[in-house]
Amino acid sequence: MFFDRHEGGEVAVLVHLELKDEGEREDPQEFMELVQSTQVSSAAFITANNQNPNPRYFVGPGKVEEIRDLVTLHQADVVIFNHTLSPSQERNLEKELKARVIDRTGLILDIFAQRARTFEGKLQVELAQLQHMSTRLVRGWTHLERQKGGIGLRGPGETQLETDRRLLRARIKSITRKLEKVRRQREQGRRSRQRADIPLVSLVGYTNAGKSTLFNSMTESVVYAADQLFATLDPTLRRLDLQDTGPVILADTVGFIRHLPHKLVEAFRATLEETRQADLLLHVIDSHDPERLDNIEQVHNVLDEIDAMNVPILQVFNKVDLLEGVEPKIQRDDNGKPVRVWVSAVTGAGLDLLETAISELMAEDMVEGCLSLQPAQGRVRSRLYQLGAIRKEEYSDGGLLLLDICIPRQDFDRLAKQESLAEDCLKLHH
Repeated sequence: MFFDRHEGGEVAVLVHLELKDEGEREDPQEFMELVQSTQVSSAAFITANNQNPNPRYFVGPGKVEEIRDLVTLHQADVVIFNHTLSPSQERNLEKELKARVIDRTGLILDIFAQRARTFEGKLQVELAQLQHMSTRLVRGWTHLERQKGGIGLRGPGETQLETDRRLLRARIKSITRKLEKVRRQREQGRRSRQRADIPLVSLVGYTNAGKSTLFNSMTESVVYAADQLFATLDPTLRRLDLQDTGPVILADTVGFIRHLPHKLVEAFRATLEETRQADLLLHVIDSHDPERLDNIEQVHNVLDEIDAMNVPILQVFNKVDLLEGVEPKIQRDDNGKPVRVWVSAVTGAGLDLLETAISELMAEDMVEGCLSLQPAQGRVRSRLYQLGAIRKEEYSDGGLLLLDICIPRQDFDRLAKQESLAEDCLKLHH
């Protein structure tokens, strides 16, 4: 990383406010889980009812004094707020508390920095960190306003702040160029999949809903999965062969969270493309979480922000093994279309139902029927076998080859055009 990140073992004082504006409220339990993900030891947890944040310190002067006493008592290295602070609030608090102050965005960025494993993931995290830090640098670091001087450097010179800004801009430009190259490579891979007509199914959901465990169970892969927030940052793609509709590409993506910092959404736009370009989204939901309805809404907010709400969604209620009296099942709408599947990624219960639901949704634009071919049309039969479209074959009394097929409509239309198939050679199933 361009900036050194402090390693674990630090002592922290945590601050959470119950705000008047419901849209700005954060979850204290989720805050604790975020902090536990950073290897920081929490010495104290301060809560307060604050109708309107203080413009200078975010908390009131009395609360600042209480925090300062706890920092001194526990010899805390850092104070972490479960809210977004302005650069000036962060600076004012550091001056009063004599300790580093990190807001919610900085905390999430730090977790992302620990989790990133691939070259692209590390670049994306660093870009988000630099963009976040640049606002602190420009508006906050007045203590760096000092002139260079000394032999060979006399004259007006350049302030340290200006130097730091210039270095930041250069580094941000360099990372952006590298990410653009990675994005072009990813786009080439995406175009190759589209040319091969392989549908993309992308897993989305609130962080720690069990997406990676489900991904591993469905594809028999070994993707890192842990009971912690943001265990997965880097998108992983695997081929999954569905019994009725053939192969699909399954993508595991980064988990969402309430008020996901906009800088992270921007930095991870390339990763989130796998969500936007998908043919179907599997929205994985922790059915055991009492906050699940709120989490569903937060995921929809992020999907809306990345323009992915127009992609068809199948809800996957995971962790049914933790619920009493709930069995794996498919729930359908009034038209019989699957809208929700109840499964357990850990035990594997209901995964066959999930594959059935995916197949049905993928097959909405499928051609299913009996295709009649003349003996001379053996090449058509061969191509249909290559596409995995033939379910059964037999010969009629008149010597015609009868093929029971299930094939994506675009594949069939292309084949019919190339092989000049007559319209009456296909009888659709009803």
